[in-house]
Amino acid sequence: MLVVSMIGALLAAVCFGLSSVMQAVGMRRVGPVSQEDPRSLVRAWLTVPFLAGTGLDLLGFGFELVALRHLPLFLVQAAVASALAVTAIAATVVMKERLGRGEKLAVGAVCLGLALLGCSAGPEGATRAHTDFYTALGASLLGLAVLGFLAGRLPGRWRTPILGLCAGLCFGVLALAARTLPELDPVRLLREPATYLVAVSSLIALVLWTMALSAGAVTTATAAMVVGETVLPAVVGVLVLGDEARAGWAPVAVGGFLLAVGGALALARFGELRGGPAEGATATAAPAEAGR
Repeated sequence: MLVVSMIGALLAAVCFGLSSVMQAVGMRRVGPVSQEDPRSLVRAWLTVPFLAGTGLDLLGFGFELVALRHLPLFLVQAAVASALAVTAIAATVVMKERLGRGEKLAVGAVCLGLALLGCSAGPEGATRAHTDFYTALGASLLGLAVLGFLAGRLPGRWRTPILGLCAGLCFGVLALAARTLPELDPVRLLREPATYLVAVSSLIALVLWTMALSAGAVTTATAAMVVGETVLPAVVGVLVLGDEARAGWAPVAVGGFLLAVGGALALARFGELRGGPAEGATATAAPAEAGR
């Protein structure tokens, strides 16, 4: 099952990465897009490439759930962040983007980091968490929503990174809640607090991420989001849920995590493909991460 889960994590990264490019193609087909003109956004969302990208988002989330069943969070979230490497590679083919030497090295670092994580990851910890855990997640979501609302009113350079970080932390809460879901029985899921945390966190994350994209540099927002969605779940997974590396492999796991996340941060400029407006557009649309 560990092999199947690892394949699920990698397929989730592929789906999320390709989704970014497909949605960017859809945005560019309709020309300049502005959030002040809802009709331009709707036209972009209804293009075949954008709809295909949204379908890939949903498929990627399904693969992520498979991965979370048997892999520690530090591995799954690093794999999800590596979607930026997939986006970078696909963008060179589909959108004629150019990779610099540093970005090629970053793609290599992501691949090496994931390989090290795959070799060093031990079994995941407990699945069903204590009620206090879900209460803490709910309180965290409420706090992030308030902080994001206040950050949206900030002037200057702090607005974008804070909004991006809040969105990433909400994606992290989503992963933590999804990690504790029981067997995917619809009747049982309706009784699980984790189910509702997944739904609410995804909605709040989408709103905050859209605000971050419209607030300033997409590269800044993407980098902050990657940090938020990887570091928090990894730490909580180890300290609270019992995730661990194989005996004697902890340094390798730490090194792999830093390589994978660091490589993703170096590729943050490819977060611009998530909005993907044509040159001269004034704003971007919802990102591929909305599907998570």
